[in-house]
Amino acid sequence: MRLAKGYYGRRKNVWTVAKNAVEKGLLYAYRDRKVKKREFRALWIQRINAGAREHGLSYSQLMGGLKKAGIDLNRKVLADLALNHPAAFAGIVEKVK
Repeated sequence: MRLAKGYYGRRKNVWTVAKNAVEKGLLYAYRDRKVKKREFRALWIQRINAGAREHGLSYSQLMGGLKKAGIDLNRKVLADLALNHPAAFAGIVEKVK
């Protein structure tokens, strides 16, 4: 019942309903810890792609060029640069070109 604290209606005070709601919630929590990683990777790729296209490259061209140039930056850092530090991202793109 402690885990059902904050739930609405019967889910917080009727034992069987609360038990089922808590079990379902724990399953979602387990599953979504994995889904969260997928969603963030997709977000980073979209941000990198948008930044790369501003400089005339596609995402795949940029990532291939980074690998050939030996620049080891992960997608999280590249997405942050593209969003918050466009000048630094432009410098990386120029090295790839």
